[in-house]
Amino acid sequence: MTTSNVPFGLAEYDRRLKKTRAAMAAAGLDALFVTDPSNQAWLTGYDGWSFYVHQGVILTMEGEPIWWGRYMDMMGGRRTCWMAHENILGYGDHYIQSTVVHPMQDLAQQLASRGLVQARIGVEMENYYYSAKAHAVLAEELPNATLVDATALVNWQRLIKSDDEIGFIRKAARISEKVIHTAMDRAAPGVRKNDLVADIIHAGITGVDDDWGDYPAIVPLTPSGLDATAAHLTWNGAPMREGEATFFELSGCYRRYHAPICRTIFLGTPSDEMRRAEEAQIEGINAGLEAARAGNRTCDIANAFMQVIAKHGIERTGRMGYPIGLSYPPDWGERTASIRSEDETELVPGMVFHFMPALWMDSWGLETTETILIRDTGAAEPLCNVERKLFVKG
Repeated sequence: MTTSNVPFGLAEYDRRLKKTRAAMAAAGLDALFVTDPSNQAWLTGYDGWSFYVHQGVILTMEGEPIWWGRYMDMMGGRRTCWMAHENILGYGDHYIQSTVVHPMQDLAQQLASRGLVQARIGVEMENYYYSAKAHAVLAEELPNATLVDATALVNWQRLIKSDDEIGFIRKAARISEKVIHTAMDRAAPGVRKNDLVADIIHAGITGVDDDWGDYPAIVPLTPSGLDATAAHLTWNGAPMREGEATFFELSGCYRRYHAPICRTIFLGTPSDEMRRAEEAQIEGINAGLEAARAGNRTCDIANAFMQVIAKHGIERTGRMGYPIGLSYPPDWGERTASIRSEDETELVPGMVFHFMPALWMDSWGLETTETILIRDTGAAEPLCNVERKLFVKG
């Protein structure tokens, strides 16, 4: 190992490479080019805010992975990756935002120099970080290679967490507790939302004891009143007002690992309708947690929740959860299994989900969610210790 900044030991990275190479073999791939920064970090340890330019990991069936990116970011690779320096490569700055050359031309040369001009190469086509232009240039530069859609191939290998990873998520959960309590304690009529969010971000970055906070993959989501009928609004400079509910969708982050949690606060006296929804939601969450057992399926969690709220006369559709762990902006989800009625992914010990059965109604929103761990036996374990209720400040 070449740097002390790598978050895990070599045995953990060996485990990951073996899982990924087995999936590559099953897909008939000779090589894989990984652009998702979460997948890059999972395979190599690379950690830097450089995913706005073309970069990635080349993985073949033998040897160390190769991290490839901008030359100035190659130095960051040497500080954060576990591989030997000769397997951390940089291309020149003349490729950056050029109209006459493209970084994929350099990547094609790197692949060709490794005998991959006629290889089956997997690429992550449905990915934020792999553009249509990049794919077109790579295909043009390697006309005899076969570019295969390997979207989420690495993501699926990340689904079952190691003990080391679960340890990091537990640290993130302690930070999440601090963050959500900061939001609830600070919220009050007249408090400007941007000032509240500043306190939230400060709490998250400060961390807990020696466990420092990293930046989360999603910024604080903090809508109030009618804005809380939408799922993904952030904040503004308006003061919080009595008679409105605000939900907080937040996460602590430790070494890029997350533990999202949502809670809702009402300033004043909530309506009977909201109180009934709170009762139904919490009962449904308890039912979902009971169904979240090894050997069951993700759909069993969703169906257990839906059956309860239907009994209470509440209609809800759509997804209500997803796997989480290591991630970079713009999303802390892993983009594989989903907690929804049509998904039959089997639950296995070591899986970690954000169970998110939020309710968005005509005039308010109610978000109460948990990061949950699938255990060897018994119901899932919520990893954050925060009271499950609608918080009220009179």
